[in-house]
Amino acid sequence: METRVAVISIIIEDSESVQAINELLHEYGGFIIGRMGIPYREKGIKIISIVIDAPQDAISTLSGKIGRLHGVASKTAYSNVITKA
Repeated sequence: METRVAVISIIIEDSESVQAINELLHEYGGFIIGRMGIPYREKGIKIISIVIDAPQDAISTLSGKIGRLHGVASKTAYSNVITKA
């Protein structure tokens, strides 16, 4: 199995989705290298960056699940660093 390093950027506009995002990140926690969250109070949004080292399908699945949540936007940037697990 090969893993890949990626960054998932998340912008949360609907606070109702925060719990669902935290549950997803907990579910994929074994792959997560680091997480940075910034509440942007002046704009009423939350910004989260996730660094992950996981199989391509796990990254895509997590990113897709996050992107389908109401009031949430996400983008994923993939590195060219691919390693055998």
